[in-house]
Amino acid sequence: MAWFNKPALLALTAAILVMVFAFVAFSKPKLVPRGVQNVGELAYDFVRDQIARPNLGKDSDRWMPLLFTMFLFVWIMNLFGSVIFVQFPVMARIGYPAVLSLGVWLLVMYLGMKHQGPIGFFKNVMFPPGLPGWIYVLVAPIELISTFFLRHITHAVRLFATMMAGHLIVALFSEVGWHFLAVQVTPLGAPLGVLGVAMTILLTAFELFIQALQAYVFALLTAMFINDAVHPAH
Repeated sequence: MAWFNKPALLALTAAILVMVFAFVAFSKPKLVPRGVQNVGELAYDFVRDQIARPNLGKDSDRWMPLLFTMFLFVWIMNLFGSVIFVQFPVMARIGYPAVLSLGVWLLVMYLGMKHQGPIGFFKNVMFPPGLPGWIYVLVAPIELISTFFLRHITHAVRLFATMMAGHLIVALFSEVGWHFLAVQVTPLGAPLGVLGVAMTILLTAFELFIQALQAYVFALLTAMFINDAVHPAH
């Protein structure tokens, strides 16, 4: 089982944590929420009001289970990069965001062809209404490549690159602090070591914000792609 490595273990752990959290929060709801239920409802309301409803409108409740679990799953996978003794942002491995974005792409293709028909789906994407006829020569191939290929690639790369870059920057400053304060202590190097430690703390706090933000962006783009497939522009 060479495939079952550390990131695979963390991905499994994240999936289990999401399921356990949802079960504890919503299996026996109380009229006045407390504890885990209160946290769960706050998270659910955030995804519903900030992601689902603005993009999916009346269909938001239908897609809430997917968007809610996706937001939590991606967030936890990102948070592993800041957990002591774990410190491994799983989404910094391109395979994991790639698989998620591939799943979104397959879902969008299915929904688009189901609701618009195979020909209608491609037509609505390549020939948006309201433009001069001559400009479709430029717009049609751009929209075809962008909608059916590039945007789902960037969906994955955006998450991967952000998590990778943030983790490397924090690791760099922590190494500077360790080197000049523990390995090679000199009068000139000590201030650099202190700066490295200070920057590590500040950047770790900033990274916690980015981890949540990227989970939000990934779920938000998913909702937008679903809406484009279900509700074509007219």
